[in-house]
Amino acid sequence: MLLKGNAVGRVLLLDEPLSMWGGLDPETGEIIDRRHPQAGLNAAGRVLVMPAGRGSSSSSSVLAEAIRLGTAPAAIILGESDDIVLVGALVAEELYGITCPVVVADGDTYSRLRPDEEVTITPAGVAFPAVGEG
Repeated sequence: MLLKGNAVGRVLLLDEPLSMWGGLDPETGEIIDRRHPQAGLNAAGRVLVMPAGRGSSSSSSVLAEAIRLGTAPAAIILGESDDIVLVGALVAEELYGITCPVVVADGDTYSRLRPDEEVTITPAGVAFPAVGEG
């Protein structure tokens, strides 16, 4: 867990890393990188799951702005640690008092995540629905 917090949302599972800078519209939460496999989908209020962040330190400011505007993911789950994503979430928490938890999932947890499945993020990690739910 890079940034502890609580969130509930449906998984938006990305096939590839996403750069927030030029890849996410902070005003709407839409993935706007037209080369990204999930272009056109909206991350607002979802649990954004991606293998890693991608590029540009400016991504931190885009994520922080989306958090401020209420168009950011409810939480972010990464396959590997990413300081740029973390900095954006930390800045938003510090400046705006809004927490967007950031989790680095181990391989087993990451592989269990399914598109549109509702998951809960707690300070302890990712909680999946009980069998037969969701």
